[in-house]
Amino acid sequence: MSIGFLGAGKMAQAMARGLLASGTFTREQIIASSIDDITSKEMRGLGIHVTDNNCEAAGNKDIVIVAVKPNVVKDVLSEIAPVITPKNLVVSIAAGVSLKSMEKCLPHKSRVVRVMPNIPTLVRAGASAYALGHNAIGDDSETVKRLMSAVGYVEQVREKDVAAVTGLSGSGPAYCFMAIEALADGGVKAGLPRQVAINLAAHTLMGAAKLVLETGKHPGELKDSVCSPEGSTAYAIHSLERAGLRATLMDAVDAALRRTIELGKIDKL
Repeated sequence: MSIGFLGAGKMAQAMARGLLASGTFTREQIIASSIDDITSKEMRGLGIHVTDNNCEAAGNKDIVIVAVKPNVVKDVLSEIAPVITPKNLVVSIAAGVSLKSMEKCLPHKSRVVRVMPNIPTLVRAGASAYALGHNAIGDDSETVKRLMSAVGYVEQVREKDVAAVTGLSGSGPAYCFMAIEALADGGVKAGLPRQVAINLAAHTLMGAAKLVLETGKHPGELKDSVCSPEGSTAYAIHSLERAGLRATLMDAVDAALRRTIELGKIDKL
């Protein structure tokens, strides 16, 4: 099986690293296209052939990964359309570009999948979701799972839910970064050295997430297990509840969701 990346930026590089590290693909099975000298050099550093010709990267490839900026997706798809056949599975990781708009740029019955990854994909700890296009065939879902599992966790969703995924896991790392920063600031205020505070805060979030995933327990149950009667954590939770932490996080997901929908409408103009 062969794979062609259209674009060689950070996300494409992360996926390529993950695929190589997992043994899913060899360097000889991967090609990328880029007109940027820096990203081309970085991708070549992985031992991957890079061309400046999108059609060369896409033609006769089992999987074509569209990893360019959303504003040029349609132009790139129109460019490669002459070499796309039902043999190719086109996988887009460009945010905000609908399956319908991509399918319009490609030949009839083209197999298209839309993936929403997030930034921890760069360290093979991503949380991605994908939606299948109308012409996707039975094996396409497993193929995408295999691809994205090389760089983290993956779920299949309906395309109408991609905006919600964007608000939750797509933008979610930014919420977590803010939480780490704020917790670290609290630690510094209490007298901890800055880097010690950042490390403790980051590992606290990572450990809490791991506990949720590995125990299968509801986050609320785990939260309660830390709150002993009249304890410091119970007092801290009261402070967070009074400040509206839950509602603020829910509002953040909703705001990102709404903006994603707005951008999708612009895409259709």
